[in-house]
Amino acid sequence: MRKITAGLFIALDGVIEDPQDWHFPYYNDEMGTAVDAQLGNADTLLLGRKTYDSFAGAWPEREAGGAEDAEFARKLGDARKIVVTSQDLTFTWRNSEVLKGDLIEAVTALKQESGGDIGMSGSVSVVRQLLSAGLIDELHLLVHPIAVRKGMRLFEEADTTLPLTLLSSTPFKTGVVHQVYGPGEQLEGGYEEAKQHLPQDN
Repeated sequence: MRKITAGLFIALDGVIEDPQDWHFPYYNDEMGTAVDAQLGNADTLLLGRKTYDSFAGAWPEREAGGAEDAEFARKLGDARKIVVTSQDLTFTWRNSEVLKGDLIEAVTALKQESGGDIGMSGSVSVVRQLLSAGLIDELHLLVHPIAVRKGMRLFEEADTTLPLTLLSSTPFKTGVVHQVYGPGEQLEGGYEEAKQHLPQDN
C-alpha cells in the first residue's frame, strides 16, 4: 500500500497560515533536506486547490529559470499532481489532474494503486479530513520557535480528540524541530494512575 506523507510549516502556537511571512529566516540546509525527503521524493502530489494554484504559479517559472531551486522544481513538475477541488480547472502545469469522486473513497483507492509515496504540502482542509479518516501515514510538522499569535491553526475545535504517535523528532540548528507523527490510539487513565509516577519520599 502506498504511503501518504503530509508536510506543514507550523509556529509554536499552532499557526500554519501564511508561513511565507515568518518561516523563511529559519530555512537552512537541514530543513531543505527534510522538505526534499518528504515532498521531493514522492512520485504523486495530492494538493488542495489553493496550494495547487500557488505551486503552479511559481514552480514552473523556477524550473525554467535554472537557479538553485530548479532541480526541486523539476521534481515537482515531473510528479503526478492530483488536485482536490469541486471546480473545473484548465491546467497549464504538466502531469496535473482533478481528483474525481468522494475525497475519502478516492484517496483510499489511490493508496491501493501501485507507485511510490504520495506527498502533500499545505492543503490544510484536505489534511484535516484525511487525518480524521486515518489515511495519513506520516504528518511532518516543522515546528518553528516563534509564536505568530494570529491566523489559522492546524487543528480546529472539535468534540473528539485526535491521538497521534510520535515517530521521530529532530531538532535543527535554527531551533526548528522536525516532528513526524503517525496514527495513534486513544489512551485511557486519569489522575489515580498518573499519581503513581510522582516522586516518592524514601
